[in-house]
Amino acid sequence: MTNLKLENLSCPVPIMDHDTVQLAHGAGGQLSADLIDKIFLPRFGNETLNKLEDQATLEFSGGKLAFSTDSFVVDPIFFPGGNIGELAVNGTVNDVAMSGATPLYISVAFILEEGLSMEDLHRIALSMEVTANNAGVRIVTGDTKVVNKGSCDKIFINTTGIGVIPDGVNISASNLHLGDKIILSGTVADHGMAVMTSREGLSFQTRVKSDTAPLNGLVKAMIETSEKIHAMRDPTRGGVATTLNEFASASNVGIRLYNDQIPVNPDVQGACEILGIDPLYVANEGKLIAVVSEKASTHILAAMKNHEFGKDAVIIGEVISDHPGIVTMETGLGANRIIDMPVGEQLPRIC
Repeated sequence: MTNLKLENLSCPVPIMDHDTVQLAHGAGGQLSADLIDKIFLPRFGNETLNKLEDQATLEFSGGKLAFSTDSFVVDPIFFPGGNIGELAVNGTVNDVAMSGATPLYISVAFILEEGLSMEDLHRIALSMEVTANNAGVRIVTGDTKVVNKGSCDKIFINTTGIGVIPDGVNISASNLHLGDKIILSGTVADHGMAVMTSREGLSFQTRVKSDTAPLNGLVKAMIETSEKIHAMRDPTRGGVATTLNEFASASNVGIRLYNDQIPVNPDVQGACEILGIDPLYVANEGKLIAVVSEKASTHILAAMKNHEFGKDAVIIGEVISDHPGIVTMETGLGANRIIDMPVGEQLPRIC
């Protein structure tokens, strides 16, 4: 039998539109999907990974676990309403919670640039402690690496989260049913525009602030109200538009959004108009989208409105049989506008 060595293995390079990695490959849009489909899934694909959820659902003799990992490279590391540490904890808590799981434990790995201020590092660590306590999770393991000055931008953070999925809960992007209602937990684009306006030095009468928040409490309230939650996700990179396109594609259904039902804070809307950005494509870090049974939608919406992170929740659309895999929005003139996946990078390093 021939012994094969890794260094002797080779295969044709996948045909890509770019010869090098672009910022847009990390934007969560079409180029991100191409990178995953052509580079990563052919190498690592399996029954669990191929579902392309924000977390893996792992079954074992005692039940089901949700397992998720994420990396945070936001610039600047401090922004109105939060910082990279708070964002890292909340982001992983939310990815685990979107499966309906109760997040329990988090790991944290730091990559630190030589010369990073110890005061800044302490502020970030303190905010992570407070955020984890508020979310009811424990940081139980981690790692620290320091690289030469210029090898990374101040600090990058990787987090991994584990949670337990209750019996009977089955939430997935592939579970949408015709007639389902789509609920958004509040205003969109707050986080992305807080980071961008801070980066660009823009100011408004009211400060645009990030919405970063742990959503596991809101998810718990929703699940306790009804088991008829079919899909759920926090619309981070690529925003609401990308999340809904992923849902439509995974379930092979159409999605119709209601005209003027997407809530946007006026100052955020103003910032988007100044920068020429559609709020539907901007990252959020404290909002969720839930696709629920039409019959249960009123009760779930009421439960969300009773929670601090869902008080502005609204039904923004429905699942339809027309144009499978495509998201549309009614316009004021009665026509339909296609809400497509973003191709390029509007807001680099937003999380």
